[in-house]
Amino acid sequence: MLSSAFRNRARIVPAPNTKYNADKQFKKLRKNVGKAIVDYGMIGDGDRVMVCLSGGKDSYAMLDLLLSLQRRAPVSFELFAVNLDQKQPGFPEHVLPEYLESIGVPYHVIERDTYSVVKEIIPEGKTTCGLCSRLRRGNLYTYAKDNGFTKIALGHHLDDIVETFFLNLLYGGALKAMPPKLKSDDGDNVVIRPLAYCRESELEKLANTRDYPVIPCNLCGSQPNLQRQVIKQMLAEWDKRQPGRTETIFKALTNVAPSQLCDTNLFDFIGLDGTVESPPAGKNDWLVPRKAGIS
Repeated sequence: MLSSAFRNRARIVPAPNTKYNADKQFKKLRKNVGKAIVDYGMIGDGDRVMVCLSGGKDSYAMLDLLLSLQRRAPVSFELFAVNLDQKQPGFPEHVLPEYLESIGVPYHVIERDTYSVVKEIIPEGKTTCGLCSRLRRGNLYTYAKDNGFTKIALGHHLDDIVETFFLNLLYGGALKAMPPKLKSDDGDNVVIRPLAYCRESELEKLANTRDYPVIPCNLCGSQPNLQRQVIKQMLAEWDKRQPGRTETIFKALTNVAPSQLCDTNLFDFIGLDGTVESPPAGKNDWLVPRKAGIS
């Protein structure tokens, strides 16, 4: 018969090495961020990077990973955190400053009451995301330009990019997504997305292990039946039935064959065989059927 002490010891199950798993997870994400930065030339020597913090898990993770890479990178670059306080009711204004001060990151909080503007313009029950994002982007772009930042880092991840692709495909009739790096329409700012190779599920795990003080959004995140949520659910179902499908779709976005699509602005189909020259504008109008009754 087993002694009491032995029985008690036998019931003890060794706890998993949570620190080892967390470190491994962080290094994997850091590797993905580093690869995206290299692949798209996101950060160079002397860059002043404005890291946009919303208070969500993704932007916290982005800052955390960039700080780690900054200490190891062969080039020197500056990281500066910026938050846009949109004056949403109940927003805990102290959380981000306290967190950033605790880790020694320089920061600035832009105070703009875009919340009231959105609520005034958008009817109750309608989606606020479009106007909210435009106002937020405009304020951040202006601050970056006025303060000499060379790059603006946003916390969009791989899932965001694929979701945006399907939003444009199904609702906008366009084949476009979120590029990992782009120049703003006015040409004054360069936007980078260092999390482009990172899955949202991995970032969520990181947020749990790193215990970021996440602040929920009660403006856009609380809206029911958002088109993005519909797309997110669709992709989740696909991934459940066939794990890795979202990564495959993202890979397709990096492997585009213009000649296999139908955009005449991307590929010269008319001059493809070398015997027919692309006609000047209007020369093929005779091919378009005329409206009845018009000669």
